[in-house]
Amino acid sequence: MFKTHALLGASVALALAGFSTIVPAQNYPTKPVRLIVPFPPGGSNDIVGRLMAQELTEKLGKQVVVDNRGGAGGVLGTEIAANADPDGHTLLVISVAYAFNPAMYKLRFDPEKAFVPISILGTGPNALTVTPKLPANSVKELIALAKAQPGKLNYASSGVGTFQHLGSELFRIMAGVNIVHVPFKGGGPAMADVIAGNTEICLGSLIQMIPHVDSKRLRLLGIGGLKRAKIYPNVPTIAEAGVPGYDSSNWWGLLAPAKTPPAVVTRLRAETTKILAQPELQKKFESQGAETVKMSPDEFGRFIKTEIVKWTKVVKEAGIKAE
Repeated sequence: MFKTHALLGASVALALAGFSTIVPAQNYPTKPVRLIVPFPPGGSNDIVGRLMAQELTEKLGKQVVVDNRGGAGGVLGTEIAANADPDGHTLLVISVAYAFNPAMYKLRFDPEKAFVPISILGTGPNALTVTPKLPANSVKELIALAKAQPGKLNYASSGVGTFQHLGSELFRIMAGVNIVHVPFKGGGPAMADVIAGNTEICLGSLIQMIPHVDSKRLRLLGIGGLKRAKIYPNVPTIAEAGVPGYDSSNWWGLLAPAKTPPAVVTRLRAETTKILAQPELQKKFESQGAETVKMSPDEFGRFIKTEIVKWTKVVKEAGIKAE
């Protein structure tokens, strides 16, 4: 009799344990959701994160709050997300910087195991811009000018190890030019210095460049992706304008901490898919020089691994080290 009751009690306990993991998923979310953006406000990650937070708030029925946690090229905020409770109430927006960091920093989390991919959100190319004071109206003219004056032209970036820095180094290597890196604390100060004509070149996210290009404070010479930007159809890609094979695009995605309940992940994937399919949301991305992307979670996971390999090579060849 005792054994029977013990077995029955164990069975009930197991059933309740299983039930307890199902109930939160069915009722998810039960409180506001924190969306960690591992960079300061104002950058492309923040722009995309806030677009998604607004849409997810409507879809999930609970407030989705953006939490900017900048530092160490995105590592600080990413580590906070990796250590958060895996209940779906903490999510992380990542970008191409996620692929830089394994080569730049000693991470206290495994970038391939610490998270489960929910969805890639979109992609946006970098843009090669120069101060209007520079006598270069095309990519080829800029390369010729740089080769005629090795070490004389400077390019501004948002800091060591950032998308602007690595995209510029990829350009320097592939174009075979000697241009000098001038790091700033953020993309805004970097662009301001080029606008002022103190540094000559800025190769960064198109999403951040658009207002300055449209106001003619920066001259746009080329698009860093493999295809032209819809917003500037007459501007050639850097690859077709003088540096064959060049491809430097930012991208953004949504992750959840590993061990987040599968049902919660499935819900988040379904809602994110609906959001990205909305024509109005797609127009918002396009107005920022970006576009939404369709990938299965498995494809997104493989894409991240491919990007890590690609940018690790650039970091090593350029000899970049985190400050």
